[in-house]
Amino acid sequence: MARYIGVDIGGTNIVFGVVDEASNCLLFKKVATEADKGSTHVIQTIAAHILDLAEQTDEPILAVGVGVPGFVDHANGIAVSAVNLGWENYPVVAELEKLITIPIYINNDVRLYVYGEALAGAGRNYKHVLGVTLGTGIASAMVNEGQLYYGSGNRAGELGHITMPGNTYACKCGLVGCLETIASANGIVRQAKDAIIQGGNSLLKLWYPGDQIDKVTALDVSNAYDQGDILAIKVMEDTGVYLAKGLAYAINFYSPDLIVIGGGAAMAGERLLGPMKRQLQASILPLYWEGLSITIAQRVEDAGIIGGALYAKNQLS
Repeated sequence: MARYIGVDIGGTNIVFGVVDEASNCLLFKKVATEADKGSTHVIQTIAAHILDLAEQTDEPILAVGVGVPGFVDHANGIAVSAVNLGWENYPVVAELEKLITIPIYINNDVRLYVYGEALAGAGRNYKHVLGVTLGTGIASAMVNEGQLYYGSGNRAGELGHITMPGNTYACKCGLVGCLETIASANGIVRQAKDAIIQGGNSLLKLWYPGDQIDKVTALDVSNAYDQGDILAIKVMEDTGVYLAKGLAYAINFYSPDLIVIGGGAAMAGERLLGPMKRQLQASILPLYWEGLSITIAQRVEDAGIIGGALYAKNQLS
């Protein structure tokens, strides 16, 4: 049985996996990215671990798929802008091909994460899958009948940079009111901290008194919610409402039959998804709502790896 390798490059870690034809991850490895040591070091690290995994498998590796953060020119193998890695118009495929003879393909990391979920995770029984990741920011990708949607310049999917009425938070992108400033994991923390600074009462003030309030995490907000904390409940309610209003735009444009929610903030589960679903039902036409399913990602740990491997496999055919 043929084997493929999926690679998911993050700002902190790089994860690798050997994947078989049935989308099973047979071998898994995680190493530090060490982007501060330069692009050559990162590429050499990736190549070394791909070759190491290839040696450990009993079948030939036919192709490698690599998920790269930021804007990616997948057709030419170039990382157009990967800020966390310090890459600008960096020829990822060409550099890896100097060290590896296995065919290599790259794509945006979120696209490959969603691709993995669509083909081998929560979306495997659906034709039109919209995947959304809620982490430090918000990103999305659309898989339509097994094909990724890119848009002009490969820029489709920046759901986090839809500007939302009533949101006054400045975004690092230069806009004001971007969805990800309020509905991501960082957005949840920002809302909670601001409410406390403005005099709100919360268990979070007891857990993190004074200047320690900067240590609050989205998980803390979820835990406070579970203990009936009114401030935390309001933050989750408001976050769900904003997220729903942002998703309503995407639903009208893409008409998915499934939305898969992944990323760290998705671990809030129904605390976040409950208000999101209620607002979403009120924000889209009944025909959209009646044909829509919403779920949490299934392949939390290896969706990017699976997506990378399947993407590489499908580029060969």
